Amino acid sequence: MSTRPEILFPLFADLETLEGVGPKTAKTLAALDIEKPRDLLFTLPHSGVDRRKRATVQGAELPGVVTVEVTVGQHRAPSRKGGAYRVNVEDAATSFELVFFHARDDYLRRILPTGARRVVSGKVELFDGIANMVHPDHILEPAEADDIPDFEPTYPLTAGVTQKTMRKAATSAVARAPELAEWIDPVQKAQAGWPDWQEAVRVAHAPDDTQDLAASHPARARLAYDEFMAHQLTLALARSKLRRAKGRVTVGTGALQAKVLEALPYALTGAQTRAIAEIAADMAEPHKMSRLLQGDVGAGKTLVAFKALLIAVEAGGQGVMMAPTEILARQHLEGLRPLAESAGVVLEILTGRDKGRERQAKLAALAAGKIQILVGTHAVFQKDVEFADLRLAIVDEQHRFGVRQRLELGQKGDRADMLVMTATPIPRSLELAQYGDLDVSVLDEKPPGRLPIKTALVNMDRIDEVVDHLRRAIDEGRQAYWVCPLVEDSEAVDLSSATDRFKRLRAALGEAKVGLVHGQMPPDEKDAAMAAFQRGETSVLVATTVIEVGVDVPNASIMVIERAEHFGLAQLHQLRGRVGRGAEASTCLLMYQAPLSDGGTRRLETMRETEDGFRIAEVDLQMRGAGDLIGTAQSGLPRFRVGDLESQAALMAVAQSDARKLLAEDAELKSARGQAARVLLWLMEQDRAIRLIGVG
Repeated sequence: MSTRPEILFPLFADLETLEGVGPKTAKTLAALDIEKPRDLLFTLPHSGVDRRKRATVQGAELPGVVTVEVTVGQHRAPSRKGGAYRVNVEDAATSFELVFFHARDDYLRRILPTGARRVVSGKVELFDGIANMVHPDHILEPAEADDIPDFEPTYPLTAGVTQKTMRKAATSAVARAPELAEWIDPVQKAQAGWPDWQEAVRVAHAPDDTQDLAASHPARARLAYDEFMAHQLTLALARSKLRRAKGRVTVGTGALQAKVLEALPYALTGAQTRAIAEIAADMAEPHKMSRLLQGDVGAGKTLVAFKALLIAVEAGGQGVMMAPTEILARQHLEGLRPLAESAGVVLEILTGRDKGRERQAKLAALAAGKIQILVGTHAVFQKDVEFADLRLAIVDEQHRFGVRQRLELGQKGDRADMLVMTATPIPRSLELAQYGDLDVSVLDEKPPGRLPIKTALVNMDRIDEVVDHLRRAIDEGRQAYWVCPLVEDSEAVDLSSATDRFKRLRAALGEAKVGLVHGQMPPDEKDAAMAAFQRGETSVLVATTVIEVGVDVPNASIMVIERAEHFGLAQLHQLRGRVGRGAEASTCLLMYQAPLSDGGTRRLETMRETEDGFRIAEVDLQMRGAGDLIGTAQSGLPRFRVGDLESQAALMAVAQSDARKLLAEDAELKSARGQAARVLLWLMEQDRAIRLIGVG
């Protein structure tokens, strides 16, 4: 089935084939990402209006929507242009007014003839003690009153589209929803009490009351699950394709790893040992490894990654470690160099900076197998880069690679194993959505001897005390980072720029004691300032967030973050992780400008309460939502129309195990349920997954 199944054709037709949708409306709906009837099916009402009929407006909760049968009284045209046109009406107990603006009186006299009975429905408000219904939503003859549902769904709108148009189009789309064979595991469906797909669509668009709009309602939960299931099937297909891909058996001798361990001043954590064992077991298998190594700031990911690279070298092969930016690639180089020296392994870097002869020489050495471990940026994937025997590719993810790039990456090395690393702890629900195709190793322990970092909130008014505290610390030989939010008052904001703070701290602490790094500096000046701080020549480094991914300075034990309320939680957590790397107890001062917003307060208090990156990521997810957390556009994170990653994380976990189980039993999706699952993939536009099955 490499073409869309016929049963779905009506859902993928033009929008204009729906009732009440002309070319103009179709164009406007595109703003809501609605381009075909299928999109309308998954655009569910977000609220509703109670339109049950009452005998009178008397005693109704006002302002509020009232539906009532009335006798039409006299019309009063406006005395001046643009004034209100009023029609007096009487219900069973009282009289009130229907009010219209910019209305044509001939039209109003035609639909509201004096003396006639009408059912009107709309929002009623009191003005000077008289009830007014301004522009009723419905005016019908009593015989047609049943056309008004007791509970009328309210849809998301965009400029130029009314509720009436949306409801008409949605009803027309729902009428097309076919009966589809079931793709959900029968036991799962029965336990959850979910309806069939067609029924779920119908019920979700025809709520009877507010309870029916809850995400937990069986019809809505089922539709959310369908989205998650299609997404997880896609990831599981990518995973099984990688799994079926022939890998190579790579078994290390342990000799080089032992040398590195001898050179280390400390023992590995339990989490590191466990992660290395999981990776080594995967590499020893005959199929490709695809694993995610997730670790909190300072949990020692680099060491785990390096040991994995050594397994490849011990087995006579090569390893490559890729970073999204040059600055990160160079940082990996710095981090790995001492380890490589202790193991006696040849380590090299390849970035876009390498040109001409130098580049040719590196490529030749790589092809001859003389370079055993390569660190680089995307440049390592250019056509002319050839390895003698690539066994392991490690991607330092930083959210730049989606599933598709991971698949391409795996194709470079003939059957090379792949490890993806991320330094950002990811809440479980997002991890499932973004990395459901990978197996996960988590580093959730800090290396021994790491002391907790004391975090305090300090009002900007007390900056002089902070500077005094800093002066004493420097005299004791300690070092500090001072992070500023903006450089070069770019938006003429009153945020003290780094340069300004630099000058003031030099005046207070002494010329030679303070260095400066910011984004606008030429790279070599930046490197020089960093190096001087690393060597201890300067005691305080004033910086913008460029140090988030900066070099390790174990002696730096104080982190001051100015106007901390301007930073996101993940960023604050990464910055704080720059200290606490040595034997000294470390401090992080979050300086804020009062008054703080609720969000600002919650972020800073979360930082004060916990150092656990996973806990911080959960709060960040609750506060910002999934899309913002990792920038949906480039994250490869799917956008769901019905499902909600934050509140329905448990459903996502069920969808993942179900998708993996289905493929384990029916890899080609050929069984009856497998065929139904293919229809689901087409319905959810998972074309990539359909190509992965690659069957006609």
